[in-house]
Amino acid sequence: METSHILISVILLVIGIVTTIVLLSRYNKIQNRREDTRSRPNPSDKRTTTTYDAEKIVPYSSNETKGAQMERMFDSIAENYDTLNHTMSMGIDRGWRKKGVSMLKQIKPESILDIATGTGDLAIEACRILQPKQVLGIDISEGMMEIGRQKVQKAGLSDIIRFERQDCSALGLPDNSFDAAIVAFGVRNFEKLDKGLKEILRVLKPGGQLMILELSTPQHFPMKQGYWLYSKLFIPTVGRLMSKDSVAYAYLPKSIEAFTQGKDMTDTLLKNGFSQATYKTYTFGVCTMYLATK
Repeated sequence: METSHILISVILLVIGIVTTIVLLSRYNKIQNRREDTRSRPNPSDKRTTTTYDAEKIVPYSSNETKGAQMERMFDSIAENYDTLNHTMSMGIDRGWRKKGVSMLKQIKPESILDIATGTGDLAIEACRILQPKQVLGIDISEGMMEIGRQKVQKAGLSDIIRFERQDCSALGLPDNSFDAAIVAFGVRNFEKLDKGLKEILRVLKPGGQLMILELSTPQHFPMKQGYWLYSKLFIPTVGRLMSKDSVAYAYLPKSIEAFTQGKDMTDTLLKNGFSQATYKTYTFGVCTMYLATK
């Protein structure tokens, strides 16, 4: 009996090693193809409207616009969204939000716009750290914002944080109306990245700052290869087990891989009118924080 257990363990170990080798081989081929075909914005040509790779990634095979598909997807996963997020990041996302929001301490913002607010985690964190007079959370998903309203009420912040359904590419907000804008893990879902960034710039006051947190792909061994396995195996598996919409968690790693990252993203911010843009990576490159000034 003991010998059979050892044999089974050895067989499983061999299967695991072979599977890892095959997946890493596929990873390298995919990365090589992506380097050859990835489109990059031209920061020197401000007249060019760029179509970014992430804009082409959608969760469903349908004729709906990306915006409509994102609304449908987030409405369907709203109930389990927070649990899934914290499970998949092992709680590290909370620390990313604190670090990102803290980057705005220097400007002491009194009015903050939280774009793609979702269930309101970033808006709540901004209230705790920055103590603004008002925070407006906007999103296209009423399902997500309803969860957010409940969380804000429970936190006793309903007099500071409010929610509105808004499309980030056509904001129904006046020019120069916010001291700061924040986005956590939502920019890669924009249907039109350039239009969204220009709208954010428009509603920021002169000197106002935009802080973006976005998931990214590590660039160095061994995190690069390890993250690829994590995104291809762990994220979709957890999504299938815990979510009503498993498609959403197949979309997630695809959208991360396709999104403009690092210097390409700071170039995109500058191209769209921001006067300064910097970035900083967290957790070996799994998350990137961008800070841009109007």
